[in-house]
Amino acid sequence: MVAVSGWLGGTTAAAAAGCTGGAGADFNGDGVADTLASDPEATVGGVARAGAVHVIFGGGKGALEVSQAMPAMKAAPERGDQFGFARTWTDLDRDGCSDLIVGVPYEDIEKDGKTLRDAGAVYVVYGAPSGMGSRVAEYNQARYDSGTATEEYDRFGFAVEAGETSGGEPFLAIGVPGENVTSGGKDYADAGCIHYEVGGTRYTVNQDDTGVPGVVEAHDRFGYSLTSTNRFFAVGAPGETIGEGATFAGAATVFSHTVANGVPRGLVGLDQGDLGAGLSGEAEAGDALGTSLDMAPYRPADQTYNSDVLLAIGAPGEAIGSVAGAGSAHVVRVRADGTYQETLAVDAERENVEGVAKQGDHFGQRVALANTGTDAVTQPDAVWLAVGVPGREVSAKKDAGAVHLFRPLDAAAGTRDRVLTLGAADGPLPGPAEAADYTGASLTSGGANLWVGVPYSKASGSAKGLLLQVPWSVLETSPTGGVRVFKPGQDGVADTGRTFGAVG
Repeated sequence: MVAVSGWLGGTTAAAAAGCTGGAGADFNGDGVADTLASDPEATVGGVARAGAVHVIFGGGKGALEVSQAMPAMKAAPERGDQFGFARTWTDLDRDGCSDLIVGVPYEDIEKDGKTLRDAGAVYVVYGAPSGMGSRVAEYNQARYDSGTATEEYDRFGFAVEAGETSGGEPFLAIGVPGENVTSGGKDYADAGCIHYEVGGTRYTVNQDDTGVPGVVEAHDRFGYSLTSTNRFFAVGAPGETIGEGATFAGAATVFSHTVANGVPRGLVGLDQGDLGAGLSGEAEAGDALGTSLDMAPYRPADQTYNSDVLLAIGAPGEAIGSVAGAGSAHVVRVRADGTYQETLAVDAERENVEGVAKQGDHFGQRVALANTGTDAVTQPDAVWLAVGVPGREVSAKKDAGAVHLFRPLDAAAGTRDRVLTLGAADGPLPGPAEAADYTGASLTSGGANLWVGVPYSKASGSAKGLLLQVPWSVLETSPTGGVRVFKPGQDGVADTGRTFGAVG
């Protein structure tokens, strides 16, 4: 671990004076929530797949394209960087304006005259009442933590996650799934690690650390996915080997924001390894459990605060019967002492669940979890799970994709499930659906909304991608309207791009 006094240091009075803060992401501090839309394959300055993130300011105040072409950036757009592959936000410097954190895992780094391919980088673009982007912090892995090295194919920044702890401290986690880890004198390729920062101190965490569940193995890819609440965070390792021969079966690890023994306190490791003791199902090669994660707070009846957490875990490679790559998802309630209870295990073949498991559906490629009643004891009606099924066929259109909705605290998975596809007669997503849209590959939950990105949209008028803001309240009443559409050429966003609406 390396102590620092950088990103999370005190505010500057001049900056704080102009930022009033607001609900959700608020990069200009005007009290109105802003919207983020990534386009990691955007052409920037004539450079293909350099990538960009669009900040769409609330209140009709236009949009800003954040990329490596901005004057404050020390780097330049390069082919295949995919700036915006991962992004998150929080108020790191606590000045009242949200700050944008961007992962660029395919950034090449020059070191000692050699190009380190896909070493990765992370950028912090600080918010401001005007001129967002004038203050930028840029990090490769060694610069972020001098106790580590910047190496080829580490993919530093493949996942990023940020927020505030229950004590009001900003935190940041960075996934490095390509990191090689040395344990017992042996080097394990792509074992993976994360960097975690809170309270001005940075920690490097891998599965060889004391108190961290799991065992370091080659190709675990620990740090591939990240999620958090103010009390917990979780790390996905979809390459984890379980038992004998179940390579890439996958796992997820839950941590507390409390630090013990030099690392965040590990609470529990979750996998399908032990019949009757772990998650339901059987660990099989290629399940890739932990490819996607999401968290929501949970308040039990005997508490006055959200002491527990619900964790959703996607396993898009899960075989259902003999159907390869059909996919599955799990929801687990985790308590502060590390005990847990699986509240939902679901796939397309469960009783009363809509649809049929088909090869390559990849149910669980993305998961999004929401608790819309965090100020009260958690009730089944307040909790939603959205599961991306990007390989689903829709009206004979291959890989059009879908979003499958569940109430994960219901007694049975299919009690109130619903399948959303683009252009369906019962709404609410606009359409039409086209082959290879891969709807469900880009999905996240934020505030009162489910965000559905369709970066590979093929429909006329949205071939550069689109992002759909779907209020959970709209899904409650099943209307055909109420969805807001963001796309290039609208809301001040330049009419350019290639994969607008990607959610990393």
